[in-house]
Amino acid sequence: MNNEKIGAVMVVGGGISGMQSALDLAEAGFKVYLVENQTAIGGTMARLDKTFPTNDCAMCTMSPRLVDTGRHLNIQVLTGAEVRSLSGEPGNFRVKLKKKARYVDLEKCTGCGDCARACPVEVTSDFDAGLAQRKAIYKFYPQATPNAFAIEKTGIPPCRAACPAGVNAQGYIQLIKTGKLMEAWQMVYRDNPFPAACGRICTHPCQTGCHRSSIDKPVNIMHLKRVAADFAYNNLGELPLPASEEAKNKKVAVVGAGPAGLSAAYQLLKKGYTVTVFEALPVAGGMMRVGIPEYRLPKKWVQLEVELLIKMGLEIRYNTGLGKDFTLQSLQDEAYQAVFLAIGAHKGTRLGVPGEELNGVMHGLDFLRSVALGEKVEVGRQVAVIGGGNTAMDCARTALRLGAENVTIVYRRTEAEITALPEEIREAKEEGIAFLMLTAPKAFHGENGRLTRMECLRNELSEPDASGRLAPIPVKGSEFFLEADTVLLAVGQNQTCLLISR
Repeated sequence: MNNEKIGAVMVVGGGISGMQSALDLAEAGFKVYLVENQTAIGGTMARLDKTFPTNDCAMCTMSPRLVDTGRHLNIQVLTGAEVRSLSGEPGNFRVKLKKKARYVDLEKCTGCGDCARACPVEVTSDFDAGLAQRKAIYKFYPQATPNAFAIEKTGIPPCRAACPAGVNAQGYIQLIKTGKLMEAWQMVYRDNPFPAACGRICTHPCQTGCHRSSIDKPVNIMHLKRVAADFAYNNLGELPLPASEEAKNKKVAVVGAGPAGLSAAYQLLKKGYTVTVFEALPVAGGMMRVGIPEYRLPKKWVQLEVELLIKMGLEIRYNTGLGKDFTLQSLQDEAYQAVFLAIGAHKGTRLGVPGEELNGVMHGLDFLRSVALGEKVEVGRQVAVIGGGNTAMDCARTALRLGAENVTIVYRRTEAEITALPEEIREAKEEGIAFLMLTAPKAFHGENGRLTRMECLRNELSEPDASGRLAPIPVKGSEFFLEADTVLLAVGQNQTCLLISR
């Protein structure tokens, strides 16, 4: 090195030798960048001190250097950083660093440790060579420099990644574990305004993604959500609703008061927008209110969570249908800056087979909605439900509750391909509902416009179709008749969800 002084020097590695080198260079008048990939400097010697219970061997050598390095005006410590590339030549290097997020403001953290005492999450401690546990928010070791905490995030947990709403399942389960049920509800409610409903009827993809299932069974995430919600709603007087941002003086119209529309409205309210929801039905909640039977989701929970949104400032206009009571143009004329269409999936899919127009053949969604709204619904003695999803199970079990003597679920594949939740299938069987697999309707037959029986075909399974399931193929000459005076079609729905802005 020539006698011309270099403006800055980088020392990579914050162990005892790195600190001493940085101090020597800094005392010589150089600006020193000390790069360390851990959250604190100290290196291996900091770990060696754990060997001695008196805490005065390795640390007595290292401690003065820690203090001097942290205080020296010519030394800038860069923790959680790694060198990614080096270019240039002696006297003129350019270094590219990758710095890991600390998630803690170094200028504000005093190192008091209150955060670690409150943190519910424990992980394996690298500092202790994996022989002990520490909290997810931690200080690398007691005398660490910088004297500040850091949060370790190793990625998105599979349960959270699988959740359509991105709810932090790992976080609220840890809060429940430590008895902080109200805080657990708050964590769920931050992303999902329907924790009580989802704690009862969610299809829980989070549990499918849970790593615990590779050991024995997945964590019962859905019902833990229900535990937190029930606790919170039994303490409504203490319920901490989320605060909204400063009002933006902009209006948004949401068409449809189902889960999609109300969730969009909830997030918009938090952002400070004025939101009006237009709902064609006399109640809010969409499928949660008129598509899920009472025995699975009591309506009082849906109503409670809708009322919380109203308490936050949401306006809902009931019995107001798109195309009948208003149009998209009329919404724009009323100075709504954006319109979110979430009219739901209330239109059932038709089979397209002869006799579908007969009295006694109805769509499962229409059937469930009429029951939920308290309308008079009659079912016959012999009921057949076409389909294998949760809606089919709901229709079958509801028909049984309305007085049907025999209910049969007719499905074109085997039970292995059925899409309903396993618990729904199990409970349907426990209630005496029959399952007729590898069977599809060919035609509906009746007398005087009234259904009397259903003509069916046997199926066999072939190669997987677009859904990834084995495709059903009709078996020629396998026709047979099934006596039925009521058929409920539960073979799919159509959904619309769209944002229109000016």
